[in-house]
Amino acid sequence: MAKDKAPATAATRWLKQQGASFEPRLYAYEEKGGTRVSARELGVDEHQVIKTLVMEDETKRPLIILMHGDCEVSTKELARQLDVKRVTPCSPDVANRHSGYLVGGTSPFGTLKKMPVYLEKTILELNEIYINGGKRGFLIKISPRLLTDLLTATPVEVALSHPSR
Repeated sequence: MAKDKAPATAATRWLKQQGASFEPRLYAYEEKGGTRVSARELGVDEHQVIKTLVMEDETKRPLIILMHGDCEVSTKELARQLDVKRVTPCSPDVANRHSGYLVGGTSPFGTLKKMPVYLEKTILELNEIYINGGKRGFLIKISPRLLTDLLTATPVEVALSHPSR
């Protein structure tokens, strides 16, 4: 797929404004299919597919956590590392209001509200990752370094292996 055929989303517009290099990847979106479906459809390892999760602390302050598709977030450990009492996932409606994206199409780039971004530190060990480009069924292939360079994402260690893997 040619770069100019990528859907125009807030994420792709923001990345282009930053001069960031990315490769668009469209796939057949399946409701509740998650990273397992996107990895299968794109023929890549699910560990390289990064999910963007919108969460909030006990004061309802939103944040983004980026996690490997084949892992879960330990919210207790994340709260401990952020020195807050509790971190919980936002409801889909609240996540949509914070990010400007529909759940299943949430990108950390070009969000409606500026939120702190945290990422599982082992993501930075990968050569390339696939992360949502701002629309369901649309991932972008990028260097994980863009997460720290452009988003000033803070590395954390909060991964739990996925129970069904």
